[in-house]
Amino acid sequence: MAARQDLATDPGLQEDLLQARRGTAFFARKLNELTDAELDGGTLLPDWTRRHVVAHVGYNARAIARLVEWAATGVETPMYPSPEARNHEINFGATLSPIALRNLFDHSAVCLSVEWRDLPDENWSHQVRTAQGRTVPASETVWMRTREVWVHAVDLDNGATFTGIPAPVLERLLKDITGAWKTRGTDTGLLIKVTNSAGNGTGLMFGDTTAADPTTITGPLPAIVEWATGRGSSIRATGPDTNGSAPAAPKWI
Repeated sequence: MAARQDLATDPGLQEDLLQARRGTAFFARKLNELTDAELDGGTLLPDWTRRHVVAHVGYNARAIARLVEWAATGVETPMYPSPEARNHEINFGATLSPIALRNLFDHSAVCLSVEWRDLPDENWSHQVRTAQGRTVPASETVWMRTREVWVHAVDLDNGATFTGIPAPVLERLLKDITGAWKTRGTDTGLLIKVTNSAGNGTGLMFGDTTAADPTTITGPLPAIVEWATGRGSSIRATGPDTNGSAPAAPKWI
């Protein structure tokens, strides 16, 4: 029997789906490299063990699948009943046995992929609502998942780095982050310049481009995104009171 293919025919959407599935495979590889005992270890996220990260990524797939189901049926199916329910779910998942936790990730990823596969072209524009209350087309669920799996693979803290994330994902993530800063007004006086491996500018610039004397953050794309997501700082800064050290990035989620 021939394998079933995605019903989506838009080339851009097909490429986005591929990137999301590659990210899922990347997370799966980093998870499979961990022994059961190592699941108890710490991560790049405060107060979260690897168990919490895996549980979050697994339940996130189920939550996004609910949005895709909403787009398919027209019946409202929120990601979570409430923020409290989401947090309780993650904390419960972190207590599962190693095999159950691994199965949660595997099965939820497959279920989400199937929901995407079976969504017809005309349904991808149907509006759904995220856990943050944003109304977005169903196509946005692909990026929502892409961001989760690539970044949280790094959060597992067992060898994955931002240099392993594809440049298109990093660029879109940085646009999301700096866009959130701009909306909140927390980017005032902050300018971000992306360099290439030779230290030259790439043309990518974000933040407050009108400031007379900005705090300028400079570095290659992976390092800039690492800093912007609050996961590290291997970049340099110039400007008022920096002394070469980059300040903590503004909150983005």
